[in-house]
Amino acid sequence: MAVICLASAKGSPGVTTAGLAFALTWSRPIVLAECDPAGGDIAAGYLRHLELDGGHGLMQLVVAELRGQSGEQFWSQLVDLDPPGARRLLLPGIATSAQAASLDPNWYSLAGFFASLEHGDPGFDVIADCGRLVAPHAPWPLLSRADLVLLLVKPTLSSLLPARAVVQTLLSAAGPGSDGRIGLLVVGDGDYDDRAVSRHLDVPVIAHLPDDGRSAHVLAHGGTVRTKRPLLRAAAAAEDKVMRFITGRRDRLRGPGIREAMHVDV
Repeated sequence: MAVICLASAKGSPGVTTAGLAFALTWSRPIVLAECDPAGGDIAAGYLRHLELDGGHGLMQLVVAELRGQSGEQFWSQLVDLDPPGARRLLLPGIATSAQAASLDPNWYSLAGFFASLEHGDPGFDVIADCGRLVAPHAPWPLLSRADLVLLLVKPTLSSLLPARAVVQTLLSAAGPGSDGRIGLLVVGDGDYDDRAVSRHLDVPVIAHLPDDGRSAHVLAHGGTVRTKRPLLRAAAAAEDKVMRFITGRRDRLRGPGIREAMHVDV
């Protein structure tokens, strides 16, 4: 189980759409957390048929954290994306960007709480939609503690140029070992293949999601999700690539001594 942050540089190529595609196809229990400082979109888009009243979400969790009750209140702040299984859950984000500054003191503790969810029964992965990292009040403490930061880019020069600066900011903000936790999620077609994108940014491409306007429209505005559509099939296939990347990084951090000890018969 892991914490995965999705983010983009200038000109977001669809972070929320990608996050929803992952959440709706993930084979393991998953929480999709809307951590975009510009505000959450899913309640007014994909889940607009539920007419959520704002009584669930990140701000309520922050208030509970101030009272030392985040663990008790967390599950009541979630919305089931695929009822009644309670295996694909959404933590709705803030209503407007005006609330973003109030989250700044809480990102570090929220990051720790998200990381703790893998130890539950069942354990949950967390995918955090962090939006555009050029926006004010980006959740840097959450990004620095994630198992993987997936930076979304289009394979075009106009997308790659601002992404280069964001990669450098991520590396400097995340500290030692950060280069092992940053990957690319390429979205759509353009002027470069995945190898060229990786060389340009000096970061590995973890997965590639195709252009699929019909599925993107459903994820943005609501409707019936077709899991056999190209976007959803690619998102489902990406899970194994993402988890192998995270497992490999965790193994490297443990070091050879610990790995060998784990295989010693007692």
